Order: sequence, then C-alpha cells, then structure tokens
Amino acid sequence: MTQKVMAAIWGTDLSTILLDGSLTKALHDAGTTRLQVNINDTAVDGAMRINELDPPIDAVVSLWCSDPQAALTVLTSRVPKVAAWAVTERVPLDPALPADGTRIDALSNIAFLRRPADLEYDEWRRIWLDDHTQVAIDTQATFGYYQNVVDEPLTAVTPHVDAIVEELFPMAAITDMHAFYGSGGDQSELERRMTAMLESVMRFGAERNLDLVPTSRYDRIL
Repeated sequence: MTQKVMAAIWGTDLSTILLDGSLTKALHDAGTTRLQVNINDTAVDGAMRINELDPPIDAVVSLWCSDPQAALTVLTSRVPKVAAWAVTERVPLDPALPADGTRIDALSNIAFLRRPADLEYDEWRRIWLDDHTQVAIDTQATFGYYQNVVDEPLTAVTPHVDAIVEELFPMAAITDMHAFYGSGGDQSELERRMTAMLESVMRFGAERNLDLVPTSRYDRIL
C-alpha cells in the first residue's frame, strides 16, 4: 500500500541536497515511487510569506512510498531537521505536469493549517473541504490545488498541523495581485475576490495560526 508523506525541512543549501540524484536513488531503493520537492528559493523572492514556526520552514518534500519510515530514514540522513506527517490527499485541480525533475513553471504556495480550538474537527473539515474549496478555485488564478488531511505525525518532534494545502499560481502572481486572483486588471473585481476569499477562510480559521511557504516545485517519478 502506498502512503503519501509530507515533510517540512529546515537547513541550508537544500537545492543541492534535495535535487541530488543520489537522494533520488536512495529513496527509490527504500520503496519510494514518486518524489516532490518544494524549496523556498530565490525564484520566488517577493512572494507573500507567513511564518508561525520559528525558524521558518525552508522546504517541503512529499513522498509516495510503501515504507514511510524507511523513506524518512533516508531523508533525515541528508538534512539537519525534518518534521513529517502521513496525509490523505484530495486533488480538486490536477494539471498535467512534467515529472522529470525540472522546475514547474509556477509559484507553488504551501500552507500548513491548524484548526481553531473553538471549532469541532468535523465541522472544521466540512467547511474547509465542502464549502471553501470552490470559493478558492473561483476567486484565485489557481491551476493546481492539492488538499492534504493530516492523519498522524511520523517524526519524534513534530509541530501540530491539521492539514497541508498546495496551490499552483502563475509566476506573475509573485508580484501582481491581479495575476494572483485572476481579476484581469479590474480593481473592483480584485476587491470582490479578495473579500470573498477572506470571508471564506475566516469561517474555518485559516486566516491565522498558519505557515505559508512560497516555493519552487520539482516532481520526479522514481
């Protein structure tokens, strides 16, 4: 059975480490069939970032594997600090993307969400997955959208996270709010979309207590 694992990474020179062919081979040998590397690098400088954790997350690695602990053993041997979760993935928007290890032409935002204490889990999940999903698609220029419900932590010291969301935007969205929200240069439409999005995320507490990490994304089938 294949399990999706998502790991937050802290460290320096991560592009060299995480995109190295020897890591890919070691993960393949440990039972990993697909690898996704997301790095907060210079290509996304200027994009909005929100840091709840200190120090902030430097990269995120997603693994599809038959043996999560074996894969994590490989990963933790290469980088200074890892926090990982087993997740269940839902994919409302899944574009065809290259899987040869080249950089995806996109701003890949990864958000780590935490449920507010005053909102029951089932209601939080219902609002997020059932009510909010279409609002996010309708109000932003998102062309890839991945929702990951956290099932359990997999590392000894793991920050509390309830869900991890990834959204793909055009690169222009780094500096252009109209490109981010898909409002076509219309200021009133931009404001309408921003308001609708904010009102929706406030219903399940995703406007606070979160980490938002802008990244470059690299996919590889192993």
